[in-house]
Amino acid sequence: MKRIEHLGIAVADLTEAIPLYEVLLNTPCYKQEEVASEGVKTAFFQVGESKIELLEASNSESPIAKFLQKNGPGFHHVAFEVADIESEIQRLQSAGFQLIHLSPKAGADNKLIAFLHPKSSGGLLVELCQEKNP
Repeated sequence: MKRIEHLGIAVADLTEAIPLYEVLLNTPCYKQEEVASEGVKTAFFQVGESKIELLEASNSESPIAKFLQKNGPGFHHVAFEVADIESEIQRLQSAGFQLIHLSPKAGADNKLIAFLHPKSSGGLLVELCQEKNP
């Protein structure tokens, strides 16, 4: 693991949450993006060397919609930047971690991503992410 890449926060509505976080973090939202395959709309804020990612469900069946129904808005996941996502997936799987994604998939902010199941990581949803090659 190289560093904490971002913290994911589930929100009900990006149009309400973005101005709140712009004031809270004292920085503008630098990017909004939809990841249709995950049923999510995202908004990013740079905070030092890490980022904050706001997540809004784009459909009622998405993982974020289900999270919001069960837990309400709030902290959703921590994302760690890795140098080689495929080798990290193999390493963690060999170490007994349960992965939600057995191979990397396209995520927001030009990343390849994979999630670990919270049942195998102490109740914390962990995302691995690697910058896509340009």
